[in-house]
Amino acid sequence: MKTRRITMAQALIGYLMNQYVERDGREQRFFAGMLGIFGHGNVGGIGQALQQNPDFKYILVRNEQGAVHMAAGFAKASNRLRTWACTSSIGPGATNMVTGAALATINRLPVLLLPGDIFARRNVAPVLQQLESPQTQDTGVNDCFKPVSRYWDRIYRPEQLITALPEAMRVLTSPSDCGAVTLALPQDVQAEAYEYPAEMFEKRVWLIRRGEPDRVSLQRAAEAIRGAQRPLIVAGGGVLMSEAAEALTAFVERTGIPVAETQAGKGSLRWNHPQAVGAIGATGTLAANRLAREADVVIGIGTRYTDFTTASMTAFQNPKVRFVNVNTAEFDAYKVGAIAVVADARIALEQIAEALAEHRIAPGYAEVIATLRREWDSEVDRLFHLENPGKPAQSEVIGALWQAAGERDVLVSAAGSHPGDLHKLWGARTPNSYHMEYGYSCMGYEIAGALGVKMADASREVFVFLGDGTYLMMPSEIVTSVQERLKIVVVLVDNHGFGSIGNLSRSLGQGGFGTSYRQRNEATGELDGEQLTVDYVANARSLGARAVKAGSIEELKQALEEAKKADRTTVIVVETDATVSVPGYESWWDVAVAEVAEVETVRAARARYEEARRRERYHL
Repeated sequence: MKTRRITMAQALIGYLMNQYVERDGREQRFFAGMLGIFGHGNVGGIGQALQQNPDFKYILVRNEQGAVHMAAGFAKASNRLRTWACTSSIGPGATNMVTGAALATINRLPVLLLPGDIFARRNVAPVLQQLESPQTQDTGVNDCFKPVSRYWDRIYRPEQLITALPEAMRVLTSPSDCGAVTLALPQDVQAEAYEYPAEMFEKRVWLIRRGEPDRVSLQRAAEAIRGAQRPLIVAGGGVLMSEAAEALTAFVERTGIPVAETQAGKGSLRWNHPQAVGAIGATGTLAANRLAREADVVIGIGTRYTDFTTASMTAFQNPKVRFVNVNTAEFDAYKVGAIAVVADARIALEQIAEALAEHRIAPGYAEVIATLRREWDSEVDRLFHLENPGKPAQSEVIGALWQAAGERDVLVSAAGSHPGDLHKLWGARTPNSYHMEYGYSCMGYEIAGALGVKMADASREVFVFLGDGTYLMMPSEIVTSVQERLKIVVVLVDNHGFGSIGNLSRSLGQGGFGTSYRQRNEATGELDGEQLTVDYVANARSLGARAVKAGSIEELKQALEEAKKADRTTVIVVETDATVSVPGYESWWDVAVAEVAEVETVRAARARYEEARRRERYHL
């Protein structure tokens, strides 16, 4: 057997460089390269290996968490067919990646994490940044990756890499089991040499299979749909990840069944398609939520039924409602007592359509759908053109941004009040043009995630929509965007604090306590003093971006057009009127209210909460 005597880190990079994936006859390299920051725990191992392999691109980021967000954004924009590996030193560099690992796993996105680890030989312990345990020497901070990784391993000996890497790839390329994969790499082992088999570095192509449904489940699903009077499709992220948008369009044009979309599934159907009824659930449209309430068969495609999708299990009120779930993951397919069709979304849609033959919804139901669509289109137009006196409303800002975006351009957001308003109001023109990280709704994802989206396809404009609260958590990757010439357009809504949670606090009778950016008041001892002023334009400029402030909708529109022509990242700051919000449209979200309180507003909120909870259902 031919061998190569190289270090463990060199073997790692050599292996990753030669991993490819194939789906539908299209083959491509799986890893675009490595994102990270060097420290004593990885510079002499992975750092040296990357230096001698310039074909495996390395990007220096500003925060290890940001690196994982970039990889996740890239993987999602690539429909999970490509990703980046992320490396860090030991200690704080490693644990900075834990949040990103959780985000990737919750959103079922493939990301490979390679944190440095303590010395395997132990004789020099405790090393700098090592967590010691009085119970065992076989633990460290990297153990905290275990619950947020789909696969976890620690490489104590260089030859363990030979068996660990195929397992990592198996998980990363699985349509049902993918998520973060963590390989903890002791810093001394990274630099150790071993006689690796040469075949380990040959090109390997991993087939992304399109699983087919079993005949019985398919037949039962078709029978349930055929017998429905008011069927409704809930399109989740699985539609986009399986590239099933065309199959979904063909299916609904054939059957007339309306399509409501989750945050991850928005864009599965073009926004102005006759069967598109928009967002569903706690952040849903009036059209989708009314159809959901009366639906007798709900067809979930690639969704995991989070509390926002189901409006905390209050969305589907028909006492005889049944569910049909199409999902690659058995775990999700069997939720809500559904007829489980464990299969690829595109394949399942094509086969269910064939089984339904010429079946189509009744004309009366079709008219209900058309009427609700017309009413919702009028509501969106109203919210886009409020002409709010003083500061613009957030819905007007969204309208201006939507007007500025092109057919293939991408909107990125993640946290605060923005996901809810965007889910309701944004019209996705093409698949993957609406990029919402709402599985973890992670503040700080937006800018880093947008860089990943831009890296996936630099020909598209990438717009970031975020608030001042999330911006302050991680603006540092703007520097990376300048470094790599990855231009994005950031629209920063300044509402002087945590606007979304402030509104939620007020709805719970708590008056927005602790959610506004204010100075400590010497008289009260509370954070209710003068409003804090942060110069976001100056901050963004200091990081290398173009930055302007828009005082009106017209100024925002002009700034957006100029940003599209610019050659580097632009940050546009706009203050909004936080008192003007987008309605809830007959939806609800279960957030517990204190059962006992001295404040009357809290007691009143508790009474409303108990009344709303009566609508929660078990779907067995």
